[in-house]
Amino acid sequence: MSIQEIYKHAVLPPIISRSDKEFLESMQRYIITETERVGCNEDGPADEYYIIYRNVFDKVIEYVAAYKSILTSIKKEYDAFIETMKESQRTVFCLHGKLKALAAEPMALVYHRKRTIQLEARMRAIENNSSKIQSQIDKMKQLRAEYDAKEVRYHTFSKDPSKPIPVITGDEGIVEELLEDDPGKAKEAEILLCYIERFNELILLGEYEKAACFAANSPRRILQNIETVNKFKAVGKIRGKPFPLLLFFEAIFSTSHACRRPIDAELTLEGIKCGLSEKRLDLVINWVTQERVTFSEELGDVICDYGEQDTYNKAKCLALAQMIYSECGLHKKALLCLCKQGQIHRAMEYILQFKDFTYDDLMQLIKLCPHTELIQCLTREWNGKPPSLSFGLVILHLFSVDMKKVGIKLLQEISKGGKGIVEHLMINDPFFSLENWQEMANICLQNGFDKLSHDIMSILQSQAGVTEISEEDDTVNLMEHVFW
Repeated sequence: MSIQEIYKHAVLPPIISRSDKEFLESMQRYIITETERVGCNEDGPADEYYIIYRNVFDKVIEYVAAYKSILTSIKKEYDAFIETMKESQRTVFCLHGKLKALAAEPMALVYHRKRTIQLEARMRAIENNSSKIQSQIDKMKQLRAEYDAKEVRYHTFSKDPSKPIPVITGDEGIVEELLEDDPGKAKEAEILLCYIERFNELILLGEYEKAACFAANSPRRILQNIETVNKFKAVGKIRGKPFPLLLFFEAIFSTSHACRRPIDAELTLEGIKCGLSEKRLDLVINWVTQERVTFSEELGDVICDYGEQDTYNKAKCLALAQMIYSECGLHKKALLCLCKQGQIHRAMEYILQFKDFTYDDLMQLIKLCPHTELIQCLTREWNGKPPSLSFGLVILHLFSVDMKKVGIKLLQEISKGGKGIVEHLMINDPFFSLENWQEMANICLQNGFDKLSHDIMSILQSQAGVTEISEEDDTVNLMEHVFW
């Protein structure tokens, strides 16, 4: 509402006294100020108007004492009327909400009916599946009873290839082998068949822990094979229960230790992968160290790869892998595991022990594990033995294969020792030619080792019998004078 309209609607009786005139003007200003403050307009909130004019009415009543009683009565009537209108509005709002809810009920009913139909269909599917499972169980029980009664004995062990042995998977070969070797062992074959049947029954019934123990203790290890592993894999994981496949491997590794017969390489690899996938490194360590498994290169690789992912347990994995590689005669991989663990002295002893590491093997080792201590040990005498590698050739190799940082670190260590150390290296390195040392001096100069470069060139010039050589003559050796 505009200010002009407020003045237009303001109807007050003529007031002669000055105080009354001032009071009237103050009330008009109050109405205008408050209306602008709350932002009222023609479509504005009625409650705001009501509060403003009620306050003005109260001030007028207080000011006109002679008419206070009558004006108060009028105000009460107006207040009562306004409250009745507000209550009516609240009632209308509630009724409107109820009306909307009632209008939505038919749609909710449709959804409930649709959901009921879906649930009924699912219940029928479950009942059908239950009937099929029950039928399979009944069939298994019937076959078991037939074997117990020996009613199908001759049919079961018939040599006719058109009649295969019932309820047998990948274990059929063992039973047939028994029959071919000695027909008199038919009883043992029958026991094996019953064992297989019982295992399949336990799987169907969901008795996975019992099935795992049953397979671990099966005669002739008839159930310790990849086919059994695949059956447990097919089960998958069950929420709130142990992983069935891990139960199987725990059972067979346990019985393997008791019988002092390690599990074959294929099953071993599957079992270790299963244990690591479940983050049970404790089980894997126990199985490996207690000689319950068959070692193989693949087994060591799997454990090494796991250690790269689980850095907290990397040292343990490297130790396990090193033991496996050593037992398998994979000395290069065993040596690498020792170096990655930081066991440089053991690595040097390992090199001296087997003596079948070539120059290329050791250079590859440095590339895979560029420890400064390892390189220093390989390029110096060790327990009275000559260096395994040439220090100069190692430096040149590092700079050529983009391992410059390692090469610079080695040069820093050498430069700390002074000219005497450099001269010792040069004199005792018969594999490094004059041209190689000149190249080494250039590398030092290019990388900020000016003094080291000067020392190398100074030692070269001071060696007896050393002269300038042409680029074509690459057969001259720095130590040539020693042999004359």
